[in-house]
Amino acid sequence: MDRVSPKVLVLLAVLTVVWGTNWPLFKIALDELPVLTFRAVSMTAACLMLTAILLVRGESFAVPKGKWPALIAASATNIFIWNIATSLAVLYIPSGHASVLAYTMPLWVAVIGFTVFGQRLTGRLLAAILIGALAVLALMLPNFRSYDTAPAGLFWGLFAGFCWAVGTFIVKRTAWAGMGLSLTFWLVLISLPPMVLGALVIDGLPDHWPSAKAIIVTIYTGAIPMALGTATWFALVKLLPTQVAALSSIAIPIVAIVSGVLALNEPLSALQTIAIGSTVVALWLALIPGRQR
Repeated sequence: MDRVSPKVLVLLAVLTVVWGTNWPLFKIALDELPVLTFRAVSMTAACLMLTAILLVRGESFAVPKGKWPALIAASATNIFIWNIATSLAVLYIPSGHASVLAYTMPLWVAVIGFTVFGQRLTGRLLAAILIGALAVLALMLPNFRSYDTAPAGLFWGLFAGFCWAVGTFIVKRTAWAGMGLSLTFWLVLISLPPMVLGALVIDGLPDHWPSAKAIIVTIYTGAIPMALGTATWFALVKLLPTQVAALSSIAIPIVAIVSGVLALNEPLSALQTIAIGSTVVALWLALIPGRQR
């Protein structure tokens, strides 16, 4: 594997902070807002943010011919299902632990890539995936008892990770000629109408206004982590091999756990601390090339 460029490392660092610190905010907003309403408002904020940036930059909104089926499938897996599944997971288990389950995505990518696309794994990358898997397991172990009483949290967290992996392959293996930031715009916009419809039908109109804190958190979640964070993620997917891009995301739940400890007083065990170190090793193996003969 070639040496990772400084641009990729900067994008990865920004994404890790933005997405990692976002998970405790889910819990704050969902204490006052139903899941679909929260996501509908945040996705609206994301669309407005992306529209403004595209207009200022003068970029085209055009979709290449024949790309609509792939665009709809990518939107369903990366945006619609992901946003609902992660929100539901946070309702049943602590936000940091829910993020760990959702970020099993690199493991799903490895399985799908090997079984469906016949992708080979180098020894270095395989070691990174195994260490990453052990780190995820270590992060989950202290919470097996709570998972036993909240199986829905376990299901939705893992389902989010699986769908994200499928969506990553769709984006990576499709040629989006001429689409830059507009790709993220369309992915969010396509999922917005069914999310708003679901919020109106299932959640109904609110009987009271949420607090200013909940409103600010919801708008921030859409404008920054969803709009700009998702655009950064798709840039990484284009710049890196699928398995490496996926594995680069495993540092995000570490930030989510630390954020949950600081913001929500969620638990942090010695085993989880060891898992953080294992994650650093896995990232080093995945992103730093080995010595060439």
